[in-house]
This record gives sequence, structure tokens and C-alpha cells, in this order.
Amino acid sequence: MDPLTYARERLLAPAELDEGRIGAILGNALGGSVDLADLYFQYARQESFSLEEGAVKSGSHAIARGFGARVVAGERTGFAYSEEIGPAQVAEAVSMAGAIARRGEDAATPVAITAAAPAAPLYTGVDPIAGLTDGEKVALLGELDRIARALDPRVDKVMATLAGSFETVLIAASDGSLVADLRPLVRLNLSVVVEDQGRRESGSAGGGGRTGYACFRDQPHLTPEALAREAVRRALLNLEAVDAPAGTMDVVLGPGWPGVLLHEAIGHGLEGDFNRKGTSAFAGRMGERVAAPGCTVVDDGTLRDRRGSLTVDDEGTPTGRTVLIDDGILAGYLQDRHNARLMGVAPTGNGRRQGFAYLPLPRMTNTFMLPGAAAPEEVIASVADGLYAVHFAGGQVDITSGKFVFVANEAYRIRGGRIAEPVKDATLIGSGPECLTRVVMVGNDLRLDDGIGTCGKCGQSVPVGVGQPTLKITGLTVGGTR
Repeated sequence: MDPLTYARERLLAPAELDEGRIGAILGNALGGSVDLADLYFQYARQESFSLEEGAVKSGSHAIARGFGARVVAGERTGFAYSEEIGPAQVAEAVSMAGAIARRGEDAATPVAITAAAPAAPLYTGVDPIAGLTDGEKVALLGELDRIARALDPRVDKVMATLAGSFETVLIAASDGSLVADLRPLVRLNLSVVVEDQGRRESGSAGGGGRTGYACFRDQPHLTPEALAREAVRRALLNLEAVDAPAGTMDVVLGPGWPGVLLHEAIGHGLEGDFNRKGTSAFAGRMGERVAAPGCTVVDDGTLRDRRGSLTVDDEGTPTGRTVLIDDGILAGYLQDRHNARLMGVAPTGNGRRQGFAYLPLPRMTNTFMLPGAAAPEEVIASVADGLYAVHFAGGQVDITSGKFVFVANEAYRIRGGRIAEPVKDATLIGSGPECLTRVVMVGNDLRLDDGIGTCGKCGQSVPVGVGQPTLKITGLTVGGTR
């Protein structure tokens, strides 16, 4: 379906709004010191089903509908929002936001709102919630439970969650543009607990993307059998794991999800607001070497059907492929319209918000390191004694310093250039900027995550993607239990 036509019918027509009325309302906020004004309309449906012990324990369905009005003057931003959409509510919100940003200045400039040239869609505009019946969704969770339990008698508990959403957004801006987007999103998660001789361990797997529930049948790595096998494998592996070593050593990061370390320890520090305010470890370092040669990091919101992708960002700017670090040299920041204007650069399509009740911020989409020339086997073989971290459970990072702490929930010792015994409770400790300078080998096996990432910033959560090839980092601190 055409996103703009659908959004007009869903959001504007019931509220007796059209381009003429919106242009007149936005025009009342302009003039004087105002640089930007926009309206973000949203209609979102969300659902989730949870299964535990072979039975559905919970199910939910929610609808969110409303708009946010933003007016920007210099570094001042006025913002107001409402769950009720109508001419009076929109006019009042724009007036309030304008009064905050203008500090009492009175002015008005007419705005002619016209449909912008549509960006090429990166995902289907079909509502995934309508793609399956509730019975079929519950049956999918039940299938996960049966497969996981059949894989090994030590499987004691199985928990699974299926979630889907479909968002309709419409953005009208003071530059006259009118942009719409229809955004599907699905995710399937599985967690299992295994028990053997009194020892209990867990493992998890999941995935999804900006598509319908059919991806859990059509994509081999996302089928119930594939996810169940991966979750059970990780849980059983943890039964065998021994205490992780502690100390400074060479660490090899596996491809794919370990890119979350790159996202947290480096990606946030490359967002425009932190650099404009000088609070990032990368502030003022454009053109300087910030990573070892061979390290090229990009943020790409244009990847088809990926969890972090957007046809347009939440300010109506088409997303793109932004090179952040080019062969070790700092090459770019992630920008929304507000910070880009204040820094005198072009927006990169990274203005994102959790919903209509939130201001847009510069945020990542799909952030990953490009592949190098080394075979992954060659990277492993180069380590005499170290750690191989394949999957992370989570971590913490300080944006200002770049210091991080990450916990690996799948890791192995490397002995004599070979992968040896699995270890548990391995913690990686370091600084993102320093860590990048210690990369000595970059694998040729770039992989993106399976579609499980959610990023938090300033109280807002948005879906993201991460990825990387196999990496060797020298002299990284590992926290362990022995």
C-alpha cells in the first residue's frame, strides 16, 4: 500500500486535518528566531504472547495514537504532545511549543505542505499482526516448547515470547515536506533452563526484523527448530563451562552479536549531541586516528528488512550509510536535524524517537564494522593463550570516557591457537577508544545479529542492529573467577 495515502486515511482524515490546515498551524510557530518546526503523527498497534511450562501465561494488545509538536530556536526546543489528534489540539500544542522555543517572540510565516518524493521502501507495508490468527501465534510458541524439550532430557524449563507491532507515522515539517512510513516489526525469543546433577544453567536465542511472522518459517536461522537448537546448545554448553580466567590477555570476539560491544562502547560516543556538547571521548577529533588501521565502522539504516532499518527517520529524512571510522580515522558523526544544524553539517537520517510523546535524538540504526582480510581460523590460530567471546548477555558503558564492562554468556579459552574449554562469568573491561587501537586482526566473516537489539538512551528505547567480523584485540582486561 502507499504509505502516504494510508497515513492520511488513518491519521489525518479522522481528525479533519489536511495539508492546508497543517501548513497554517505550523506557520504560526515560525518567524523570528525559529529554525525548525515539525509534527510527528503516529498510530501503532502492538501485541505479545508469552509461554511458560507449555502454556500461554500472558497475552497483550495495545494501541497508541497521538502526535508530538516540536519547535526549535537555536539551542532551545519547545515540545508538546497529545493522545488526541484534532485541529484544536494540534494548534494548541504547536502554540505551546513555539512559545517555549521563541521566548515570547510573536511571528508567523506561511508554510505550504506538499508530499515529499517517497524514499524507496526497505520493508513490506503489511501489518504482521494481521498475518496470523491468535491460535497460530500460540501454536508457534507451543512448537518451540515441544522442540526444545525433545532435544535433550535435561531441559527443565522453556520460556518463549512472540511480539509484533505495526506503526503508521506521518511527519510534517516547516520546510514544507510531508513524509509517511509504515513500519512492521516482529521478534521471537526463547530461553531454556537445563539441569544436570543439581547444576542449573540457561541459554537463549531469538531473532526477527521488519517483516511479518512468516520470517519464522521462511528464514532457516529463525525457524522454531533453529532457535530451539541454539538455545539448548548454549544452555548445555554452560553446564560444561569452567571458571573464567582473570587478567590481561588477547581476546578474540566472534562475528555478529558481539558487535553490541562496538555499539555501546563506540557507537554512542559518535552520536552528534554528545559531540556537539563536548561530552564524548570522540569530541573534536574529526580526521584523527581513533582506531587501528583496517577498522572501518559504518551505520547503515538502509539494509532490507533489518531490525534497525528505517525508510525515513523520525524527522522524515531518508536514512543512509554513514561512515563513522574509515580505516581507523574518525570520519563522521550520527546526526539528527537539530544537532546537524548547530554543527553546520547535513543530517544523516539518524533522528529517532520511541514514539510521539518523545523528542527525536541522534541514534544508531544498524552499526557494524566492515570485514578485513583474515580468515577466522587464522585469527584464532594467532592466539597462544587467550579468550574467545562469542555472545554477550549485556554490559555498561560511560559515554564520556568510553569505559565499558561487558559480560560474555558464551566464551572459550584459546590454548595454542585452538578453541578449548568453555568458560563462564567472563567479563571484558576496557575503554572503547583504547580498545579500537588494540585491534590487530580483522576477519573476513562479517555477520549481523539475528534481530534482537534494543538500544536505550535518555529514557527512550528503539530497535537497532549490530554486527562485526571476527576481531582480535590485544591486551584486553578480562575479569574472571580464577
